[in-house]
Amino acid sequence: MADSTARDGVSTVSKEKQSMLKQPKAVWAVAGASVFAFMGIGLVDPILPAIAENLSATPSQVSLLFTSYFLVTAIAMLVTGFVSSRLGGKRTLLLGLGIIVIFATLSGLSGSVDALVGFRAGWGLGNALFVATALAVMVGVASGGAATAIILYEAALGLGLSLGPLMGAMLGAWQWRAPFFGTATAMAVAFILLMVLLPKTPLPATKTRLRDPLLALGHKGLRTTAGSALFYNYGFFTILAFVPFILGFDAYGIGAVFFGWGVAVAVFSVFVAPMVQRRFGPVRALTGSLLGLVVILAGLALAAGHSVPAIVVLTVVSGALLGINNTLFTEMAMAVSDSPRPVASAGYNFVRWMGGALAPFLAAKIAEYSGASTTFFVAAAMVLVSAAIIVGGRKFLTAHAPAGV
Repeated sequence: MADSTARDGVSTVSKEKQSMLKQPKAVWAVAGASVFAFMGIGLVDPILPAIAENLSATPSQVSLLFTSYFLVTAIAMLVTGFVSSRLGGKRTLLLGLGIIVIFATLSGLSGSVDALVGFRAGWGLGNALFVATALAVMVGVASGGAATAIILYEAALGLGLSLGPLMGAMLGAWQWRAPFFGTATAMAVAFILLMVLLPKTPLPATKTRLRDPLLALGHKGLRTTAGSALFYNYGFFTILAFVPFILGFDAYGIGAVFFGWGVAVAVFSVFVAPMVQRRFGPVRALTGSLLGLVVILAGLALAAGHSVPAIVVLTVVSGALLGINNTLFTEMAMAVSDSPRPVASAGYNFVRWMGGALAPFLAAKIAEYSGASTTFFVAAAMVLVSAAIIVGGRKFLTAHAPAGV
């Protein structure tokens, strides 16, 4: 019996790997475009110090590039289902990419930090339309079910996060405006890619109402997942947005560090997250990974101002835990709710991206008043709250656990 179970387990893993590679061209088209879209998140990382210097801005002012971006992204999540259920998935994706092209170009033309922050906000609107719809489209057309689509989506996220800082470093070393124009070009390529390769997607049978994502959060399982993700994302974006200011590196150095970080995010989200989920179940796996991130953030707090090599190592290692967490959170949000996946995704992303909006500005402000160590200790406390929410709400999440766990 044990041998049979083992063979079945190996067979299941083999089938999952095969199904992940054998996808319709629409899945690969959206995944490819998603890589370009996610590059825009980490693209500004290597040039944050240069932007502050060239536009005579403080770190907290420059951090608003992330805050305005993610705040608009979060709020716009509430309307993505309303728009996509009326325009269809393909048109919504193209609309989102078109908006990103426009505002990325305007960002490159900015003459002040205030203008740049405003244009990043418009960029966030396009990001919301694209990101929320991309996941829904991939889940709908991928072979192998939602789990396969989510892993591919998270792989695109990790790849985009790793390539974004690299492109930002290469272009930013030349001129701080260049990465924005580079993003606009990449988004234009993604627009053409989807226009050509993605078939027309049918309209949903039922149109999404504006209030549906908020109503979906009435589900205790989804609310637990989203609430935990909010505090987790505070830790995530403290690392992404604040570490560049304490490294003391040029654009190439910052880009190299966050390239390694992004590679770790991609590898662990695709290859490790499914294994730990099968072994421990999503609740225990997520709790353990979150507690590991608490340790990493505490390590960054102790290393800040004392050891740059330690900061580099801890930052890259954090990518591994972030990759696991991203996949587990996304899959849990898609599976735990009884609402349609696009609606559940919109409600979940509305809450979780608020953490991305708050962290960059608060992290920089805390550092200005109390030092970099305090910034990371606060982030560690936030992630500890995230783990506590998962543990406290585990009874609402057990329906998502695999059999036998």
